[in-house]
Amino acid sequence: MNIHEYQAKKILAGYGIPIPAGEVAETPADAASVARKIDGRAWAVKVQVHAGGRGKARGVRLVKTTEEVTAAARDLLGNRIVTDQTGPEGKAVHQVYIEQAVGIVQEVYLAALVDRSAGRVAFIGAKEGGEDIEETAIAHPDRIARLVIDPDVGFDRSAAMAFAAKLGLDGDLAASAADVMKGTYDAFIENDASLIEINPLVVTNQGTLVALDVKMVLDDNALYRHRELDSLRDVNEVDPSEVEAKRFELNYVKLGGDIGVMVNGAGLALATVDLLKERGGDPADFMDIRPVATRDQIATGFKMLLSNPKIRAILVNIYGGGILRCDTVTEGVAASCKELGLRVPLIVRTAGTNKELAEKALTARGVPVVFARDMMDAADKVIAAAKRA
Repeated sequence: MNIHEYQAKKILAGYGIPIPAGEVAETPADAASVARKIDGRAWAVKVQVHAGGRGKARGVRLVKTTEEVTAAARDLLGNRIVTDQTGPEGKAVHQVYIEQAVGIVQEVYLAALVDRSAGRVAFIGAKEGGEDIEETAIAHPDRIARLVIDPDVGFDRSAAMAFAAKLGLDGDLAASAADVMKGTYDAFIENDASLIEINPLVVTNQGTLVALDVKMVLDDNALYRHRELDSLRDVNEVDPSEVEAKRFELNYVKLGGDIGVMVNGAGLALATVDLLKERGGDPADFMDIRPVATRDQIATGFKMLLSNPKIRAILVNIYGGGILRCDTVTEGVAASCKELGLRVPLIVRTAGTNKELAEKALTARGVPVVFARDMMDAADKVIAAAKRA
C-alpha cells in the first residue's frame, strides 16, 4: 500500500528522522493558515498524489509569501497532475502539503528496500539525489552504493558510517546519516514496509541532514498486524474497481491492456500475465480469485472483467486443487454470464480437480467458450481472439 509523503514523514519523524515543519491542507485558505502557523521565509506547496516526478510537472511550488501559498494551492487543488508515473490521464489533486523551504547545499539518495536477490533488507544510495536518480542508476550503475543488512547481526552502525562515506558524507554528517539509516531501518522493520525512499536527503545551509521528500510503501499482506496503518489508505488514489475487488476479497490490479485475466493463485496470475506479454498479448488486469473463493465471489470478479470497456477477450486459467475445484470457478463464471451475457470471446484452461465437471458446467449452460489444452495454447488462443475482436 502506498501512502502519501506527509503520512510517511510523520512516521519517520517518530523514529527521530529530521523533516521540515509542515502540514497538509485541502483548501487554499487552509494552506495559507498552515504557512502562517509553521512560519518561515519561504514554503514549498506540494501536491499529495501517489506518483513521482511531481517537481517536473510543477506539482511542487516554492513561494515566499502566504499570498503566493494561497495562489499555488488554488492552482493545484481540484486539478489533475500528469507526471511520468501517472499515465496520460494524470491524478486528481485533493490535498497539498505546505512545508518550510530548506536551504540546500547537497542532495543525496537513500532508500531501504527488500533485496530479493539477497533475501534481505538493504540500503541503496547515491551521491546525487533528485528526480533523475532512475536515469543515473541505469546509465551509471557504478554510482549506486548498496549495503545489505544481515538479520542475524542487525543494523551495524560502523557499516552505516562507511556507507555514508560512499554518499559523500563524512564527519558529523556521516554520523547523522547513520542515525537516519537506523531510524529508517527500524521504521522499515516495525511497519512491515517494502520500500522507504528518501529522495533527496539534503544537507542544509546549517550543515544538518533533513529528509526533504519521502516515499513509503507498506506490505499489504502484513496490514492485518497494523490496523492503524490501514487507515492511511487514500481511496482516491486507488482505482474504484480495485476498491470493489478488495470488498469481495479478490486480489485485483487493473492494468492497461485488452485481455481480461482470471486465475486462482498469485503465482499462477504472475505466470499468466508474463506468458501473455511474452506471446505478444496485453493483459488488462491481474485478477487472483484466491484458493478460497466462493462461487459468488468468482461471479463478482468475472463481472468486474466484463465491466472494463477495453476488454476484447477473457482468459480463465484455473488449476483445481484441494480447496478450490475447477467446477466451482466455472459455475461462478457461468452465473455471471447468465446475468450479464458475454460480449467478448472466452478462453478457458482448466487443470486438476474436477476439470471435466468444469467444462460441462459451462457447455451445459450454453456459455460460448473455447477450451485450451494448456497455458501456452490458452495464451495463443486468447491473444488471437483479442486481435480479431
